[in-house]
Amino acid sequence: MKPEDPAITAAQAAMLAAIEPARMLDRTLAWSAINSGTGNLDGLAHQAELLAACFGELPGEVRMEDPAPVSAIDAAGREIALQRGQHLVLSVRPDAARRVLLTGHMDTVFPADHPFQTIRELERGVLNGPGLADMKGGIAVMAEALLAFERSPLASTLGYDVMINSDEEVGSQSSAPLIARLAADKLAALTYEPATMPDGTMAGARGGSGNYSVIFTGRSAHAGRNPQDGRNALVAASDLVLRLKAMQTTDLPINPAKIDGGSANNVVPDHAVLRFNIRPKSRKVAEAFEGSLPGLLNAIAAQHEVEVHLHGGISRPPKPVDPQAARLFALVDDSARALGLIAARRDTGGVCDGNNIAACGVPVVDTMGVRGGAIHSPDEYLIVESLAERAQLSALVLRRLAQHGLGDGAPDLSENA
Repeated sequence: MKPEDPAITAAQAAMLAAIEPARMLDRTLAWSAINSGTGNLDGLAHQAELLAACFGELPGEVRMEDPAPVSAIDAAGREIALQRGQHLVLSVRPDAARRVLLTGHMDTVFPADHPFQTIRELERGVLNGPGLADMKGGIAVMAEALLAFERSPLASTLGYDVMINSDEEVGSQSSAPLIARLAADKLAALTYEPATMPDGTMAGARGGSGNYSVIFTGRSAHAGRNPQDGRNALVAASDLVLRLKAMQTTDLPINPAKIDGGSANNVVPDHAVLRFNIRPKSRKVAEAFEGSLPGLLNAIAAQHEVEVHLHGGISRPPKPVDPQAARLFALVDDSARALGLIAARRDTGGVCDGNNIAACGVPVVDTMGVRGGAIHSPDEYLIVESLAERAQLSALVLRRLAQHGLGDGAPDLSENA
Protein backbone atom coordinates (compact mmCIF):
# COMPACT_ATOMS: atom_id res chain seq x y z
CA MET A 1 0.00 0.00 0.00
CA LYS A 2 1.10 3.56 -0.70
CA PRO A 3 -0.39 5.69 2.11
CA GLU A 4 0.34 8.86 0.14
CA ASP A 5 -1.82 7.67 -2.77
CA PRO A 6 -4.81 10.04 -2.95
CA ALA A 7 -7.05 7.08 -3.81
CA ILE A 8 -6.53 5.83 -0.24
CA THR A 9 -8.21 8.01 2.36
CA ALA A 10 -6.94 8.48 5.90
CA ALA A 11 -9.77 6.32 7.25
CA GLN A 12 -8.97 3.53 4.80
CA ALA A 13 -5.25 3.74 5.61
CA ALA A 14 -6.02 3.43 9.32
CA MET A 15 -8.05 0.28 8.67
CA LEU A 16 -5.33 -1.24 6.49
CA ALA A 17 -2.67 -0.47 9.08
CA ALA A 18 -4.36 -2.96 11.41
CA ILE A 19 -3.34 -5.86 9.16
CA GLU A 20 -0.61 -8.00 10.75
CA PRO A 21 1.50 -9.90 8.17
CA ALA A 22 3.35 -11.89 10.85
CA ARG A 23 0.10 -13.24 12.25
CA MET A 24 -1.03 -14.33 8.80
CA LEU A 25 2.28 -16.08 8.11
CA ASP A 26 2.23 -17.86 11.47
CA ARG A 27 -1.29 -19.12 10.81
CA THR A 28 -0.48 -20.22 7.27
CA LEU A 29 2.57 -22.19 8.40
CA ALA A 30 0.72 -23.83 11.28
CA TRP A 31 -2.17 -24.83 9.02
CA SER A 32 0.13 -26.10 6.27
CA ALA A 33 1.77 -28.42 8.81
CA ILE A 34 -1.57 -30.23 9.18
CA ASN A 35 -2.31 -32.78 6.49
CA SER A 36 -5.88 -32.05 5.46
CA GLY A 37 -6.23 -34.07 2.28
CA THR A 38 -9.89 -34.48 1.37
CA GLY A 39 -9.95 -38.09 2.55
CA ASN A 40 -8.09 -37.45 5.82
CA LEU A 41 -11.05 -36.90 8.14
CA ASP A 42 -8.90 -36.69 11.28
CA GLY A 43 -6.66 -34.08 9.69
CA LEU A 44 -9.66 -32.10 8.48
CA ALA A 45 -11.20 -32.17 11.96
CA HIS A 46 -7.97 -30.82 13.45
CA GLN A 47 -7.77 -28.14 10.78
CA ALA A 48 -11.40 -27.19 11.37
CA GLU A 49 -10.75 -26.84 15.11
CA LEU A 50 -7.97 -24.31 14.48
CA LEU A 51 -10.03 -22.45 11.90
CA ALA A 52 -12.94 -22.21 14.33
CA ALA A 53 -10.63 -20.61 16.89
CA CYS A 54 -9.33 -18.16 14.27
CA PHE A 55 -12.71 -17.08 12.93
CA GLY A 56 -14.10 -17.09 16.44
CA GLU A 57 -12.19 -13.83 16.95
CA LEU A 58 -14.76 -12.17 14.69
CA PRO A 59 -18.27 -11.23 15.78
CA GLY A 60 -21.03 -13.69 15.01
CA GLU A 61 -21.55 -17.41 15.33
CA VAL A 62 -19.11 -20.11 14.19
CA ARG A 63 -20.70 -23.48 13.55
CA MET A 64 -19.85 -26.76 11.85
CA GLU A 65 -22.22 -28.06 9.16
CA ASP A 66 -22.48 -31.77 8.36
CA PRO A 67 -21.67 -32.78 4.78
CA ALA A 68 -24.48 -33.72 2.42
CA PRO A 69 -24.51 -37.40 1.34
CA VAL A 70 -22.16 -38.18 -1.54
CA SER A 71 -21.73 -41.37 -3.53
CA ALA A 72 -19.50 -42.74 -6.26
CA ILE A 73 -19.34 -45.79 -8.53
CA ASP A 74 -16.66 -48.37 -7.73
CA ALA A 75 -14.85 -50.56 -10.25
CA ALA A 76 -17.56 -53.22 -9.92
CA GLY A 77 -20.26 -50.71 -10.84
CA ARG A 78 -21.69 -50.47 -7.33
CA GLU A 79 -22.76 -47.15 -5.81
CA ILE A 80 -20.83 -46.54 -2.61
CA ALA A 81 -21.10 -43.80 0.01
CA LEU A 82 -18.15 -41.42 0.39
CA GLN A 83 -17.10 -39.93 3.70
CA ARG A 84 -16.51 -36.18 3.83
CA GLY A 85 -15.53 -33.79 6.60
CA GLN A 86 -17.65 -31.08 8.17
CA HIS A 87 -17.78 -27.56 6.76
CA LEU A 88 -17.17 -24.40 8.80
CA VAL A 89 -19.60 -21.48 8.66
CA LEU A 90 -19.41 -18.07 10.33
CA SER A 91 -22.43 -15.77 10.19
CA VAL A 92 -22.01 -12.08 11.03
CA ARG A 93 -24.86 -9.55 11.09
CA PRO A 94 -27.41 -11.90 9.47
CA ASP A 95 -30.07 -9.19 9.56
CA ALA A 96 -28.03 -6.59 7.66
CA ALA A 97 -29.73 -5.22 4.56
CA ARG A 98 -26.60 -5.81 2.50
CA ARG A 99 -24.62 -9.04 2.91
CA VAL A 100 -21.74 -10.79 1.14
CA LEU A 101 -20.33 -14.32 1.06
CA LEU A 102 -16.66 -15.24 1.53
CA THR A 103 -15.57 -18.81 0.80
CA GLY A 104 -12.52 -21.01 1.02
CA HIS A 105 -11.60 -24.65 1.46
CA MET A 106 -9.58 -26.44 4.12
CA ASP A 107 -8.83 -29.58 2.09
CA THR A 108 -5.77 -30.17 -0.05
CA VAL A 109 -4.98 -32.69 -2.78
CA PHE A 110 -2.21 -34.38 -0.76
CA PRO A 111 -3.31 -37.56 1.10
CA ALA A 112 -1.96 -38.47 4.51
CA ASP A 113 0.67 -40.81 3.06
CA HIS A 114 1.94 -38.34 0.43
CA PRO A 115 5.66 -37.53 0.82
CA PHE A 116 4.98 -33.78 0.42
CA GLN A 117 4.37 -32.85 4.07
CA THR A 118 6.99 -30.27 5.03
CA ILE A 119 7.72 -26.58 4.49
CA ARG A 120 10.99 -25.17 3.20
CA GLU A 121 12.28 -21.83 1.98
CA LEU A 122 13.04 -21.80 -1.73
CA GLU A 123 14.49 -18.30 -1.63
CA ARG A 124 14.02 -15.25 0.50
CA GLY A 125 10.29 -14.54 0.69
CA VAL A 126 9.22 -17.70 -1.19
CA LEU A 127 8.07 -20.80 0.70
CA ASN A 128 7.34 -24.31 -0.57
CA GLY A 129 4.80 -26.41 1.30
CA PRO A 130 1.51 -28.34 0.99
CA GLY A 131 -1.50 -26.08 0.66
CA LEU A 132 0.44 -22.86 1.29
CA ALA A 133 -1.07 -21.22 -1.79
CA ASP A 134 -4.09 -23.47 -2.31
CA MET A 135 -5.39 -22.31 -0.02
CA LYS A 136 -4.28 -22.06 3.57
CA GLY A 137 -2.61 -18.77 2.79
CA GLY A 138 -5.87 -17.62 1.23
CA ILE A 139 -7.83 -18.50 4.37
CA ALA A 140 -5.35 -16.48 6.46
CA VAL A 141 -5.85 -13.54 4.07
CA MET A 142 -9.62 -13.80 4.44
CA ALA A 143 -9.50 -13.88 8.25
CA GLU A 144 -7.06 -10.98 8.50
CA ALA A 145 -9.04 -8.84 6.05
CA LEU A 146 -12.22 -9.38 8.06
CA LEU A 147 -10.46 -8.49 11.32
CA ALA A 148 -9.26 -5.24 9.73
CA PHE A 149 -12.67 -4.51 8.19
CA GLU A 150 -14.35 -4.89 11.58
CA ARG A 151 -12.28 -1.89 12.78
CA SER A 152 -14.03 0.33 10.21
CA PRO A 153 -17.12 2.32 11.25
CA LEU A 154 -18.70 1.08 8.03
CA ALA A 155 -18.56 -2.54 9.20
CA SER A 156 -21.93 -2.24 10.90
CA THR A 157 -23.60 -1.68 7.50
CA LEU A 158 -22.41 -4.96 5.94
CA GLY A 159 -23.18 -8.50 7.03
CA TYR A 160 -21.44 -11.59 5.75
CA ASP A 161 -21.22 -15.36 5.86
CA VAL A 162 -17.92 -17.22 5.73
CA MET A 163 -17.94 -20.78 4.42
CA ILE A 164 -14.83 -22.99 4.48
CA ASN A 165 -15.60 -26.41 3.09
CA SER A 166 -13.77 -29.71 3.32
CA ASP A 167 -14.28 -31.07 -0.19
CA GLU A 168 -13.54 -28.38 -2.77
CA GLU A 169 -10.65 -30.33 -4.25
CA VAL A 170 -12.99 -33.17 -5.23
CA GLY A 171 -15.83 -31.05 -6.60
CA SER A 172 -17.67 -29.78 -3.49
CA GLN A 173 -20.46 -32.31 -3.86
CA SER A 174 -21.05 -32.53 -0.10
CA SER A 175 -20.96 -28.73 0.30
CA ALA A 176 -22.78 -27.63 -2.87
CA PRO A 177 -26.19 -27.41 -1.14
CA LEU A 178 -24.60 -25.34 1.64
CA ILE A 179 -22.96 -23.00 -0.87
CA ALA A 180 -26.28 -22.50 -2.65
CA ARG A 181 -28.08 -21.79 0.62
CA LEU A 182 -25.49 -19.27 1.79
CA ALA A 183 -25.28 -17.57 -1.62
CA ALA A 184 -29.00 -16.78 -1.64
CA ASP A 185 -29.72 -13.02 -1.62
CA LYS A 186 -26.05 -12.04 -1.35
CA LEU A 187 -24.86 -8.80 -2.92
CA ALA A 188 -21.53 -10.32 -3.98
CA ALA A 189 -19.06 -13.05 -3.12
CA LEU A 190 -15.29 -13.35 -2.71
CA THR A 191 -13.49 -16.69 -2.93
CA TYR A 192 -9.90 -17.15 -1.83
CA GLU A 193 -8.35 -19.38 -4.46
CA PRO A 194 -4.79 -18.27 -5.31
CA ALA A 195 -4.20 -15.81 -8.12
CA THR A 196 -3.90 -17.46 -11.53
CA MET A 197 -0.47 -15.93 -12.14
CA PRO A 198 2.39 -15.16 -9.75
CA ASP A 199 1.99 -11.44 -10.52
CA GLY A 200 -1.51 -11.42 -9.03
CA THR A 201 -3.59 -11.76 -12.21
CA MET A 202 -7.05 -13.05 -11.31
CA ALA A 203 -9.41 -15.50 -13.00
CA GLY A 204 -12.19 -14.01 -15.10
CA ALA A 205 -14.67 -16.30 -16.83
CA ARG A 206 -14.37 -19.99 -16.07
CA GLY A 207 -15.52 -23.03 -18.00
CA GLY A 208 -17.58 -25.68 -16.27
CA SER A 209 -16.89 -29.26 -15.30
CA GLY A 210 -18.88 -32.48 -15.23
CA ASN A 211 -17.83 -35.95 -14.09
CA TYR A 212 -19.63 -39.07 -15.24
CA SER A 213 -19.50 -42.81 -14.67
CA VAL A 214 -21.31 -45.05 -17.15
CA ILE A 215 -21.97 -48.66 -16.12
CA PHE A 216 -22.29 -51.27 -18.91
CA THR A 217 -23.80 -54.68 -18.21
CA GLY A 218 -23.52 -57.23 -20.99
CA ARG A 219 -23.49 -61.04 -21.09
CA SER A 220 -20.49 -63.28 -20.56
CA ALA A 221 -19.67 -66.20 -22.86
CA HIS A 222 -16.69 -68.33 -23.87
CA ALA A 223 -14.51 -66.40 -26.30
CA GLY A 224 -13.89 -69.53 -28.42
CA ARG A 225 -16.90 -71.84 -28.00
CA ASN A 226 -19.82 -69.42 -28.21
CA PRO A 227 -18.70 -65.79 -28.50
CA GLN A 228 -21.89 -64.98 -30.42
CA ASP A 229 -23.89 -65.52 -27.25
CA GLY A 230 -21.91 -62.86 -25.38
CA ARG A 231 -22.55 -59.14 -25.22
CA ASN A 232 -19.21 -57.40 -24.79
CA ALA A 233 -19.43 -54.58 -22.24
CA LEU A 234 -15.88 -53.40 -22.98
CA VAL A 235 -16.68 -52.99 -26.67
CA ALA A 236 -19.77 -50.96 -25.78
CA ALA A 237 -17.72 -48.77 -23.46
CA SER A 238 -15.08 -48.30 -26.14
CA ASP A 239 -17.75 -47.35 -28.67
CA LEU A 240 -18.98 -44.66 -26.30
CA VAL A 241 -15.40 -43.37 -25.91
CA LEU A 242 -15.11 -42.91 -29.67
CA ARG A 243 -18.51 -41.24 -29.94
CA LEU A 244 -17.69 -38.87 -27.10
CA LYS A 245 -14.40 -37.90 -28.75
CA ALA A 246 -16.28 -37.24 -31.98
CA MET A 247 -18.53 -34.83 -30.08
CA GLN A 248 -15.59 -32.81 -28.75
CA THR A 249 -15.24 -29.19 -29.85
CA THR A 250 -13.19 -26.23 -28.67
CA ASP A 251 -16.22 -25.23 -26.58
CA LEU A 252 -16.67 -28.75 -25.21
CA PRO A 253 -13.47 -30.58 -24.29
CA ILE A 254 -14.28 -34.21 -23.40
CA ASN A 255 -11.79 -36.47 -21.64
CA PRO A 256 -12.54 -40.21 -21.42
CA ALA A 257 -10.33 -41.02 -18.45
CA LYS A 258 -10.64 -44.67 -17.43
CA ILE A 259 -12.37 -47.97 -18.22
CA ASP A 260 -12.71 -50.64 -15.52
CA GLY A 261 -13.84 -54.15 -16.48
CA GLY A 262 -12.96 -57.39 -18.18
CA SER A 263 -11.40 -60.58 -16.85
CA ALA A 264 -9.65 -63.51 -18.52
CA ASN A 265 -8.76 -63.37 -22.20
CA ASN A 266 -11.08 -66.29 -22.99
CA VAL A 267 -14.19 -64.67 -21.48
CA VAL A 268 -16.44 -62.15 -23.22
CA PRO A 269 -16.58 -59.36 -20.59
CA ASP A 270 -20.04 -58.69 -19.21
CA HIS A 271 -19.12 -55.61 -17.18
CA ALA A 272 -17.38 -52.27 -17.70
CA VAL A 273 -17.37 -48.81 -16.14
CA LEU A 274 -16.32 -45.79 -18.20
CA ARG A 275 -15.38 -42.56 -16.43
CA PHE A 276 -15.14 -39.29 -18.31
CA ASN A 277 -14.98 -35.54 -17.71
CA ILE A 278 -16.33 -32.63 -19.75
CA ARG A 279 -15.29 -28.96 -19.64
CA PRO A 280 -18.07 -26.92 -21.28
CA LYS A 281 -17.14 -23.30 -21.98
CA SER A 282 -20.70 -21.97 -21.69
CA ARG A 283 -23.96 -22.84 -20.00
CA LYS A 284 -25.61 -23.30 -23.41
CA VAL A 285 -23.02 -25.91 -24.40
CA ALA A 286 -23.36 -27.67 -21.05
CA GLU A 287 -27.14 -27.86 -21.35
CA ALA A 288 -26.91 -29.15 -24.92
CA PHE A 289 -24.55 -31.95 -23.90
CA GLU A 290 -26.71 -32.97 -20.96
CA GLY A 291 -29.72 -33.02 -23.26
CA SER A 292 -28.03 -35.21 -25.87
CA LEU A 293 -26.44 -37.72 -23.49
CA PRO A 294 -29.51 -39.91 -22.79
CA GLY A 295 -30.09 -40.45 -26.52
CA LEU A 296 -26.45 -41.34 -27.02
CA LEU A 297 -26.54 -43.91 -24.22
CA ASN A 298 -29.76 -45.41 -25.56
CA ALA A 299 -28.15 -45.80 -28.97
CA ILE A 300 -25.15 -47.59 -27.45
CA ALA A 301 -27.43 -49.88 -25.43
CA ALA A 302 -29.47 -50.80 -28.49
CA GLN A 303 -26.55 -51.40 -30.84
CA HIS A 304 -24.58 -53.57 -28.40
CA GLU A 305 -27.55 -55.14 -26.59
CA VAL A 306 -26.24 -54.13 -23.20
CA GLU A 307 -27.72 -52.32 -20.23
CA VAL A 308 -26.36 -48.82 -19.62
CA HIS A 309 -26.67 -46.80 -16.41
CA LEU A 310 -25.41 -43.24 -15.88
CA HIS A 311 -24.06 -41.72 -12.66
CA GLY A 312 -22.87 -38.15 -12.22
CA GLY A 313 -23.36 -34.89 -14.06
CA ILE A 314 -22.21 -31.28 -14.20
CA SER A 315 -20.95 -30.29 -10.75
CA ARG A 316 -19.44 -26.92 -11.70
CA PRO A 317 -21.58 -24.88 -14.12
CA PRO A 318 -19.67 -22.52 -16.44
CA LYS A 319 -19.05 -19.08 -14.91
CA PRO A 320 -19.37 -16.17 -17.37
CA VAL A 321 -18.52 -12.57 -16.53
CA ASP A 322 -22.00 -11.05 -16.73
CA PRO A 323 -22.74 -7.33 -16.13
CA GLN A 324 -23.04 -7.75 -12.36
CA ALA A 325 -19.77 -9.69 -12.20
CA ALA A 326 -18.12 -7.02 -14.35
CA ARG A 327 -19.16 -4.37 -11.80
CA LEU A 328 -17.63 -6.38 -8.97
CA PHE A 329 -14.44 -6.90 -10.99
CA ALA A 330 -14.30 -3.14 -11.60
CA LEU A 331 -14.52 -2.48 -7.86
CA VAL A 332 -11.75 -5.02 -7.19
CA ASP A 333 -9.61 -3.62 -10.01
CA ASP A 334 -9.99 -0.05 -8.74
CA SER A 335 -9.07 -1.18 -5.23
CA ALA A 336 -6.01 -3.04 -6.52
CA ARG A 337 -4.79 0.00 -8.45
CA ALA A 338 -5.29 2.20 -5.39
CA LEU A 339 -2.94 -0.14 -3.51
CA GLY A 340 -0.39 -0.24 -6.31
CA LEU A 341 -1.20 -3.88 -7.16
CA ILE A 342 -1.77 -5.62 -10.47
CA ALA A 343 -5.34 -5.17 -11.73
CA ALA A 344 -5.72 -7.84 -14.41
CA ARG A 345 -7.68 -10.99 -15.10
CA ARG A 346 -7.79 -13.74 -17.69
CA ASP A 347 -10.27 -16.48 -18.51
CA THR A 348 -9.40 -20.01 -17.41
CA GLY A 349 -10.53 -23.59 -17.85
CA GLY A 350 -10.04 -24.32 -14.16
CA VAL A 351 -13.06 -24.57 -11.88
CA CYS A 352 -13.78 -23.82 -8.22
CA ASP A 353 -16.57 -22.90 -5.84
CA GLY A 354 -16.87 -19.60 -7.70
CA ASN A 355 -18.63 -21.57 -10.45
CA ASN A 356 -21.27 -22.76 -7.99
CA ILE A 357 -21.75 -19.28 -6.55
CA ALA A 358 -22.13 -17.66 -9.98
CA ALA A 359 -24.74 -20.29 -10.89
CA CYS A 360 -26.83 -18.90 -8.02
CA GLY A 361 -26.87 -15.50 -9.74
CA VAL A 362 -24.35 -13.90 -7.38
CA PRO A 363 -21.36 -11.98 -8.81
CA VAL A 364 -18.10 -13.44 -7.56
CA VAL A 365 -14.37 -12.81 -7.80
CA ASP A 366 -12.83 -16.15 -6.96
CA THR A 367 -9.06 -15.58 -6.90
CA MET A 368 -8.74 -13.23 -3.94
CA GLY A 369 -6.09 -15.44 -2.35
CA VAL A 370 -2.31 -15.25 -2.31
CA ARG A 371 0.23 -15.05 -5.09
CA GLY A 372 2.13 -18.28 -5.67
CA GLY A 373 2.13 -21.17 -8.08
CA ALA A 374 2.66 -24.86 -8.93
CA ILE A 375 -0.44 -25.78 -6.93
CA HIS A 376 -1.44 -29.45 -6.70
CA SER A 377 2.21 -30.47 -6.94
CA PRO A 378 5.18 -30.89 -4.57
CA ASP A 379 6.54 -27.65 -6.07
CA GLU A 380 3.65 -25.54 -4.70
CA TYR A 381 4.89 -22.20 -3.41
CA LEU A 382 3.71 -19.04 -1.66
CA ILE A 383 5.09 -15.52 -2.19
CA VAL A 384 5.07 -14.32 1.42
CA GLU A 385 4.65 -10.60 0.75
CA SER A 386 1.36 -11.34 -1.00
CA LEU A 387 -0.27 -12.19 2.33
CA ALA A 388 -0.28 -8.52 3.31
CA GLU A 389 -1.05 -7.31 -0.22
CA ARG A 390 -4.10 -9.49 -0.64
CA ALA A 391 -5.42 -8.88 2.87
CA GLN A 392 -5.26 -5.14 2.21
CA LEU A 393 -7.07 -5.66 -1.08
CA SER A 394 -9.87 -7.67 0.51
CA ALA A 395 -10.31 -5.26 3.40
CA LEU A 396 -10.56 -2.33 0.99
CA VAL A 397 -13.02 -4.18 -1.25
CA LEU A 398 -15.22 -5.02 1.75
CA ARG A 399 -15.15 -1.41 2.93
CA ARG A 400 -16.14 -0.15 -0.51
CA LEU A 401 -18.92 -2.74 -0.77
CA ALA A 402 -20.19 -1.56 2.60
CA GLN A 403 -20.10 2.05 1.48
CA HIS A 404 -21.19 1.88 -2.16
CA GLY A 405 -22.43 -1.66 -2.81
CA LEU A 406 -22.05 -2.32 -6.52
CA GLY A 407 -23.20 1.19 -7.30
CA ASP A 408 -26.87 0.24 -6.97
CA GLY A 409 -28.24 2.93 -4.70
CA ALA A 410 -25.84 2.59 -1.79
CA PRO A 411 -26.17 5.11 1.03
CA ASP A 412 -24.09 8.24 0.67
CA LEU A 413 -21.71 7.71 3.58
CA SER A 414 -18.63 9.80 4.18
CA GLU A 415 -15.52 8.43 2.45
CA ASN A 416 -13.55 9.43 5.52
CA ALA A 417 -15.81 7.64 7.99
